[in-house]
Amino acid sequence: MSARIPAKSGDTQIFCVLFNPAYGTLAGCPAALYLTIMTPTLRKNLCASALLLAFAAPATYSQTTSTQSSNAANDGADVASVVVIGSRFPSTPDLPPIGAQVITAADIRNAGVDNVNEAIRKLGGVYGRQNFYGTQDYDLDMNGFGSDSDNNLVVVVDGVRISESEQAVAVLSQIPIDSVDRIEIMHGGSSVLYGDGATGGVIQVITKRLGPTPLTGSVTLEAGQFHDYGGRAFLAQGGDNYNVSLNLSDQRSDNYRVNNAVTQKNASGTVTWFGSDFRFGLRVDIAHQDAGFAGALSTLQEFDQNPKQSLTPYDNGSIDINRYTAFIEKTMGSWQAAAELSTRERTAQSDFVSEQSTSTYTGHQTEFTPRLRNITNIDGLHNEFVAGLDLMNWNRQTDSSFSLAYATQQSHALYFRDEVKVGDARFAAGARREIFDKSSSDPIAYSTDNYNVEQGVNAWEMQASYAFLPVVDGFVNVGQSYRVANVDDNAYTATANTPLLPQLSHDLEVGTTLGNANEQLTARLFRHDITDEIYYNPLLNNGYGANANLDPTRREGVALDGKVQLSQQFKLTAQVQHNEATFTAGVNDGKDMVLVPKNTASAHLNWLSGNGQSAYVGGQWVDTQRYGGDFTNSCSAVIPSHATLDGRYAVTVSAWEFALAGSNLTNKQYFTNAYGACMSGIYPDDGRQIKATVRYSF
Repeated sequence: MSARIPAKSGDTQIFCVLFNPAYGTLAGCPAALYLTIMTPTLRKNLCASALLLAFAAPATYSQTTSTQSSNAANDGADVASVVVIGSRFPSTPDLPPIGAQVITAADIRNAGVDNVNEAIRKLGGVYGRQNFYGTQDYDLDMNGFGSDSDNNLVVVVDGVRISESEQAVAVLSQIPIDSVDRIEIMHGGSSVLYGDGATGGVIQVITKRLGPTPLTGSVTLEAGQFHDYGGRAFLAQGGDNYNVSLNLSDQRSDNYRVNNAVTQKNASGTVTWFGSDFRFGLRVDIAHQDAGFAGALSTLQEFDQNPKQSLTPYDNGSIDINRYTAFIEKTMGSWQAAAELSTRERTAQSDFVSEQSTSTYTGHQTEFTPRLRNITNIDGLHNEFVAGLDLMNWNRQTDSSFSLAYATQQSHALYFRDEVKVGDARFAAGARREIFDKSSSDPIAYSTDNYNVEQGVNAWEMQASYAFLPVVDGFVNVGQSYRVANVDDNAYTATANTPLLPQLSHDLEVGTTLGNANEQLTARLFRHDITDEIYYNPLLNNGYGANANLDPTRREGVALDGKVQLSQQFKLTAQVQHNEATFTAGVNDGKDMVLVPKNTASAHLNWLSGNGQSAYVGGQWVDTQRYGGDFTNSCSAVIPSHATLDGRYAVTVSAWEFALAGSNLTNKQYFTNAYGACMSGIYPDDGRQIKATVRYSF
């Protein structure tokens, strides 16, 4: 059997190996699929996208916009304005981050979204691809990075990086949705501030910060198709110098496919002490997930006959993640200091009954992120200087029939960034140096992942913006970002026991923002020229495949984000993006990369009646893309395009809210993930799902 279907996380690495048992290691676990662009086509699609967005009268999320909701009175943690964390500190009014998108707690409530990953996809317009588990933690793809997209963006929760040091998607479903104050999306290379893997962009989740408040909270119950049941509770209380919050949730669903039942249990609590010039706190996050692995369908015919079926009806696994964090912030005149100390324990278990194989991956990670900021204003010149350290220690023990590897990774980084505003002009520059010490030792005789290596990488960026008019702002960002091979990338390379080189990307973004908080359009052109791209190459190793550094590649495109307040009751938002991904040199020069839709579009209409009623309708369209194993572009077929429609209606009566929501209302049969060479290795997406919700707020 072929090893061309790659695993995306530690507990699915077996899946890859089982397709190539002769190698006994991570033969099928890829590193990255990276994308390129054909400039003439880009120009053509830029015009088409602009016309489409103009016709739809959309707009972007503003980084300083107030968001009103009919439910805001019951949501004690909603804030009147949004403060973006652009420089790893709350932004000052004079220096909001350039081109950031913000999804507020009110946006999430009005759309009836109950999962952070879903909010990013449906409200932020970020393309998502169904993962191997079939859970709600879709692989998120910013700027078109294909099957390795999750390793080319960084996810941060309250300053703590939750992106994994292995081929595992960040488990956003562990974040209680009722604890979220806002989600910030920053596109493009951001390695200066956020380090490894921040080429596609950064997603920051900021939880609610409460001051002195009486006991407040909410209880939510949900029930839907496929035996979908869930309950959530949020409680908070605070005094003059402290507050305490608690979140509990339990979600269970049989899901759309056979053997795809998922149970997700989360608990988190935060205690914070604060004063006029300091904030200190402790946070605990505990999450447990059990899931059946429905697996891939072998052929397109099987999908057409019955997309719900499973060829692996007994495979299953679980993930346990416990995270403990201490944080502190202190203001000293014009200086601000902040730091987080976090430790995470992650255990992933899997039982592939279909292949008679089990495994356990036990990982530990500790992060320490101290940083300083200085803000000065002299004669009309506003300056912000940020500097900091990122220190991380990670290790993982594998216990399976094919590997007993013990792997470690230590990294330490120093970075700085300075931004100046003079009149209507802003200029920023920054740099980062990071050193990685990586090792792996596996006593199994046929192991191919024994190594000890030190790698150093640099990142830099320069940014500028100018307000030509109060409603017209232009910006340009240029820099270098990077990604280093993780433990799974290095587990099976083209040359045994030889880790891959770091991946470097030269990034360019040019854009403009037109309009005000109520009517706004942002357009940006982006390009990433990548060398030594880390990617699973199915053509290596006599067709069995291996992780490798590719010949130079490129991804470039155009993205349009818009919003318009049609009336006091109606608000329309939309996003359109065109991506092109190709090799720019080598034997595959000019060929398309795989699993990258050339075009995506989404639009959302919100209605707030003012008398307790609200409604939401949203649609997404995804263009065709090449199958994951079609490295040579020889398959005559492509993954079909698809469009889905979601909706929600809610009515609020006093402290109660009753809602009915539906996703994929047209019951579209489609798939976004297919790793076979041609019309095979298909992971079907969900059909129609209807859910009823009752919420009580106090």
